[in-house]
Amino acid sequence: MTITDLTGATILVTGGTGSFGRKFTEIVLRSYRPKRLIVFSRDELKQHEMRQQFPDRDDSPMRYFIGDVRDRDRLYRAFVGVDIIVHAAALKQVPACEYNPFEAIQTNIIGAKNIIDAAIDQGVKRVVAISTDKAVSPVNLYGATKLCAEKVVVRANAYAGAASTRFACVRYGNVVGSRGSVVPLFRQQRASGTVTVTDPRMTRFWITLEQGVNLVLYAITHMHGGEVFVPKIPSMNIMDLAHAIAPGCDIREIGIRPGEKLHEMLISEDEARHTSELDDVYVIYPENPSWSLELSEKGRRLPDGFSYASNTNDRWLSVAELRRMVGEVEP
Repeated sequence: MTITDLTGATILVTGGTGSFGRKFTEIVLRSYRPKRLIVFSRDELKQHEMRQQFPDRDDSPMRYFIGDVRDRDRLYRAFVGVDIIVHAAALKQVPACEYNPFEAIQTNIIGAKNIIDAAIDQGVKRVVAISTDKAVSPVNLYGATKLCAEKVVVRANAYAGAASTRFACVRYGNVVGSRGSVVPLFRQQRASGTVTVTDPRMTRFWITLEQGVNLVLYAITHMHGGEVFVPKIPSMNIMDLAHAIAPGCDIREIGIRPGEKLHEMLISEDEARHTSELDDVYVIYPENPSWSLELSEKGRRLPDGFSYASNTNDRWLSVAELRRMVGEVEP
């Protein structure tokens, strides 16, 4: 197996029937020749629907595995012979996590611990966990659980001891068109002539599913263990998005929701002190790794006081660019 191109690798994606998992499957099957590509998720209907697009019959590398990251024993069975794990399973709806805090903790934190234990014991080579900008200075439970998940995944490199398993994270912002996105809401509301925004000042980092998948593939092929990879991506203003999707509609402000920020952050000022900048990505290194970690020789140190926030970004999406990204036709 050659890690750098995934050819001949056995890859497992937790939460594989979600928006990310589907796009990841599409890109990997199109660009590489994996030995096996395993979709691990708990929803049999979504697996059935995904199987119609990516069948598992004949000589297909696709496999579908019903299971939950809360079930440690099931993970041990699923990880037999696996080379690479992409951990995308999570409870991520902010209101649902606030109302069901113990469920969020069980899936997002305990689930990550279960994956770490099973990956080390089953000899998995690399694990990449997907995180979010909401893990930086979190104000809601979802962000707090993802911060904890990041911490345990990074420290898992020490926890692995003499084992060869290595762990890293990717962290990015809002995904265009993912489930729960504001895009379908605006499309639904525009028929009435009025769309609602929480606060006209709100900004967000914006990334496509394909960019998210490519970041994960980059992390798999460049990680040494313990890094958090952060992409350089543009910001958008919520009013520009509303104008892009529903031009000419009235806009009604309804107030910011509990657990929501006006602006998101991908790298805090404190993290920037141990972050390297590459051409298209930032790499956050652990402050005190107790395992062998090779730092990037090409990385540039960030200036004092640097932070990477959606409202101070130097790249912004215009209304026209947003319209193209979400697949809207010029009015």
